[in-house]
Amino acid sequence: MTEFRYTVTEEDSKNKLQVKDLLRRDFSFSSRLRAKIKKADTVFLNGEHMRPFWIPEPGDEILVKLPEEEPSHYTLEPIKIEPVFEDDDFLIINKQPGYTVHPTKGHPDHTIANGVMKYMEDTGQSFKIRFVNRLDMDTSGLLVLGKNAYIQDKFVKEMHTDKVKKIYTGIVKGIIEEEEGTVDAPIGQPDPEKVGRGVVEGGQESVTHYKVLKRFPKGYTMLSLLLETGRTHQIRVHMSFIGHPVVGDPLYGGDAPWLIDRQALHASRLIFTHPVTREKIDITAPLPDDINEVIEKIK
Repeated sequence: MTEFRYTVTEEDSKNKLQVKDLLRRDFSFSSRLRAKIKKADTVFLNGEHMRPFWIPEPGDEILVKLPEEEPSHYTLEPIKIEPVFEDDDFLIINKQPGYTVHPTKGHPDHTIANGVMKYMEDTGQSFKIRFVNRLDMDTSGLLVLGKNAYIQDKFVKEMHTDKVKKIYTGIVKGIIEEEEGTVDAPIGQPDPEKVGRGVVEGGQESVTHYKVLKRFPKGYTMLSLLLETGRTHQIRVHMSFIGHPVVGDPLYGGDAPWLIDRQALHASRLIFTHPVTREKIDITAPLPDDINEVIEKIK
């Protein structure tokens, strides 16, 4: 169970701050999570259950335990789950292509969530599955699950800032001459009846930075792509917008069945500060076999 601690200072005592004041000031819980903590009665003062209106003394320790939650109940399926980082708060996996993240009307089963349920059984764990980032069905790479409400809330908020760096590797059609560049173009859904997105006036602000990793004489470029925002299909839309669609992406003009049967796009690196331990986390996921095969074909 994830725990948070705070030691009361002389200044806190001098200002006659109550425990509830310190919880609001020194613990970055959402109001919803604070309500859950209060209901579960999982706040302790020097190891004893306390009342929120108590005024603690200097040196007193406030301990907050996140309340137990009802675990997810998706159907268990033997879908490969490849952890690249795991602790009490996170499960970060290297997702294979061809799977949606969680059940939907179009994909009620055979999802990553179903595989995680089996993984939990195999490892003796039980938690509510919370995906804090999303990958398209045919995009591979680093997929983040939070094991508690605090991690989900904190990580999602930090993804909207520059505190979380999401770096992809992709192969696009054509030779990009400049070494690096930025696509700053709003993305929206031109037709609500269709899944495709596009650059549209009045769309959501969307920014993608790219750097050339390698150019291939046959007319392809490998890029490192850093997302400043996280819109649906953002990289795919932006690369198509500048005339260099992602290889293998028929939705946005990059169809190349002779090379690969899905978009050659991989979430390859993730850099962030752990919300609980404050450690810097920098993890990578190697390119999958099918993208390496594309590289061999276009050399």
